[in-house]
Amino acid sequence: MKINNMYTVQFRRKREGSTNYRKRLKIVVSNKPRMVARKSLANIQAAIIEYHGKGDVTKAAAHSSQLKKFGWQYGTGNLPAAYLVGFLLGKRAKNAKMDEAILDIGLNKSVKGSRIYALLAGALDAGLSIPHSKEVLPGKDRISGKHIAEYAGKLKVDTESYKKQFEAYIKNDVEPANIVKNFEETKKSIETKA
Repeated sequence: MKINNMYTVQFRRKREGSTNYRKRLKIVVSNKPRMVARKSLANIQAAIIEYHGKGDVTKAAAHSSQLKKFGWQYGTGNLPAAYLVGFLLGKRAKNAKMDEAILDIGLNKSVKGSRIYALLAGALDAGLSIPHSKEVLPGKDRISGKHIAEYAGKLKVDTESYKKQFEAYIKNDVEPANIVKNFEETKKSIETKA
């Protein structure tokens, strides 16, 4: 094995595995803003970012913790919250006179019907034009949280499991069966206030 004194150090974000520069280059070359979607277990955040030579510029952003201002009483990391974050981001982007973007999911895996695509559905319903396949978007029942309400109804028979599963909702004094109603109210609030 030949030893060479020349070694090129990769970019820090590539070494850490936090940026895929090949995918980023494809998006940047399109000259369209990116809708950057990031998630954790408890929160979801999204931003519309434009590329500039001296550094990216954020034009609009939304975080799931901001949903409480619009009346959201439930968890901030679930599918309905993801949709509402996308809807809020879309409204803010429209107010900033932006009409189109490209979805940037980063290093997240592309899973059909996931929170990332619920966020995309919210941005689309707010009026943004983002290239996508309709097959990856979650159904309207899942977006509104109907599946959570149905699961809570089935689990209510076993009070111990119900209390364990919905401990955070019980602690905040909200009923899981009312999530669909709260979803619709929050969506209307975002539409009028954002």
